[in-house]
Parts: sequence; C-alpha cells; structure tokens
Amino acid sequence: MKLGILSRSPNCYSTRRLREAAVARGHKVRVLNTLKFSIDLQQGEPDLYYRGKRLSDYDAVLPRIGASITYFGTAVIRQFEQMDVFTANGSIGVSNSRDKLRCMQILARHHIGIPATTFVKDRADVLPAIKRVGGAPVIVKLLEGTQGVGVILAETEKTAESIIETLQSTLQNVLLQKFVAESKGRDVRALVVGDQVVAAMRRVAQGSEFRSNVHRGGRTEVVELDDQYRETAVRAAQIMGLRVAGVDMLEGADGPQLMEVNSSPGLEGIETATQLDVAGAIVDYIAAQVDFPELDVRQRLTVSRGYGVTELHIPEGSEYIGRTILESGLRERDVNVLTLNRGTTVIPNPKPSRDLQAGDRLLCFGRLESMRDLIPARARRARRPKVKVLPDDAASDAKTS
Repeated sequence: MKLGILSRSPNCYSTRRLREAAVARGHKVRVLNTLKFSIDLQQGEPDLYYRGKRLSDYDAVLPRIGASITYFGTAVIRQFEQMDVFTANGSIGVSNSRDKLRCMQILARHHIGIPATTFVKDRADVLPAIKRVGGAPVIVKLLEGTQGVGVILAETEKTAESIIETLQSTLQNVLLQKFVAESKGRDVRALVVGDQVVAAMRRVAQGSEFRSNVHRGGRTEVVELDDQYRETAVRAAQIMGLRVAGVDMLEGADGPQLMEVNSSPGLEGIETATQLDVAGAIVDYIAAQVDFPELDVRQRLTVSRGYGVTELHIPEGSEYIGRTILESGLRERDVNVLTLNRGTTVIPNPKPSRDLQAGDRLLCFGRLESMRDLIPARARRARRPKVKVLPDDAASDAKTS
C-alpha cells in the first residue's frame, strides 16, 4: 500500500518508527507536513494539493495531528475522507478526543468509569462544583492541554478558586475533576489498535510530582491488564471513533477510571517499556483495513428522500418484548436493524431470529414515517420537588387569603 503519515515532525521518535515499520513491510510511505496542504472544493471533486502540486493517490493516511493545528489538521483529514482514502483516525474522532470536555461528555452516557467532572464559567458556581466532585483536593485541567501541561492539583477550595479565576481571566476554559487519591500518582496507558490492546504500561510519578506523564519525568513499567481494563480501553477508543489511540486510566477503588483518550499517542515510552513493535502493529492494521475507508454513515444513508437513521428503544411493557426481530414486522415496514445495543454489549447486524428484550436499543435505517410511529413519547425525568416549610404566621395568612 501507499501510506501517508501526516506529521510536522519527521524526525520525532513516533513518526520515524512508523515510517521504518512501513518500509520494513514493503509499503511505500511518505511523511507529509500537515500545514503544506491546500484543500480544493469543486462540485463532485474534493481534492488536495501538497506544496502547490496535486496530491498523488494514497491508499491510507495515518494522522499525527498536534494540538496547535487541530482545526486545520482535522480539515485535511476530512478531505481525505471525502476522497474515500482510509484514515487510521477520522476527523470526528480526533476532534472529539482533543477537547477534554467533549470527550468526557461523550463517554459519560456510556457504562465506562470516569472521575466525577464538572465544567463551570461563573465564579459563583466554582465552590458548589468542587463540592459536587468530592471536595478538595481537586484537579484543575485545561481543556486542550497535552503531556500533562495544564493539569494542576489544588489542595484547597480557595486555591482551586484562585487558579480557575486566573486561568479564566486569560480566556482559558478549565475542567474540575475529582482527585482519585488511591491511584497514588500512577496511571495506566493502553495502546489500542483496532479492537485490541496491543501494549500497555504503568506510568509512575516521581518525587512530589503527582502527574505521571513520561514528559514530566514519570517512570514506566510493563503491566498486564485484566479483562476489565482491556475492555474499557477498547470501548473508549471505539466510542470516540478512533482506530489507533492511547487510553489513559487511573486504577481506582471501583476499577478503571478513564482520564483521557489520545488520538496521536507517543510510541517511545510504550515501546521502550514493553519492547514490543507497536509501530509495526499499527502499520499491519492499516494494511488490513485499507479497503474500508472512513464513511460518514448518516451522511451517506440520509441522501435518499424520506429515509434516515435513528435509534429505537424497547421500553418495559413494550409489545415487542419476547418477539424476534423477524416477528417484530420491522422489515415489512421498510426498517433495517443495523446494530442492537444491550447493556454494554453491541451486537452488529443482528440476526432476524434474535429475541428482543426490555432496554434494548436498535440502531435502524429505514423510512422515517415508519420509524416515527415506533418511537415512544419521551418521558421527562421527574424531579421530586423540595417543599419549604412556611412559618406559622405565613401559613395562617395563606389560609385566609
């Protein structure tokens, strides 16, 4: 295959190793400076120019997009996607993972352990927010920091308030996050490729430093992950839409607590610690998947008038419980079930003989009018009102009025 590596640093360890691994396997490979692209848009002909010349055909690209060029970098990736070139990490996945708030928002709706996190703008909301995440000490984190930069441990509520006020005065957006004390300055980095964890290491902070990043002087050691940690890492990468990802988890008392999903994970630390050919595993995966380019499924499926994609929920008491997909009559109504979500399990392309259960969520493509009739009315989440006790004189006045 002909592989392009999108990187502004051809001599950095990760880019160099990926190029070496591709060449060793007989692939043609070129490191392409992301900022040297021009994006051309014409009717029916999305195209790219590189250093002023029309880009030749590539089978696949592997993005290594730095945080400082996220906007332009994801635009270049998106153009490759529109040209039906396989991208190891898609533009949406890179964008979602780069913004720590967006990443946590996406993960929060899934059954994945994450530390209690809050995002505030008004100074009056800071102290209540700190209490909601468990009180001080608390982690203050910049939304787009990398390599441990912009991650601060505030020992007291007043310190946290001062830090947030200072950062917000410089127009920085920050998250407040629970400090997982039992992690003891340690975290786990799992390198996910496709649907597997190909390597894992534990990073341990040194001295008084609470951040375990290698760039902060953290020590690395090999770790054998159990099934729970492996499953969490793979699911997190898949939820974020990433095929190659570094997933960082804290070892919490209740299991893995996911901290971050990195779309351009560094390879030096994990290859040195594990002595595994991680770069080779990434190149092998890309070569095996090159015939399956990234597609915006909703964009492709909704171009037919009157058809679309939606998720149908099977609530308690539904007439469909106990029926098979075939018996449900969905196919006769021009509705196809693409995936079935049951708890934490995703069943792709479920068989017609699959029984439906309460709580199942069906991702469907079909005629919108048919599916609209199947969507139950949305029930608002009821909140129990708090009744304030009136003083005796106020109560008597209310009776006489």
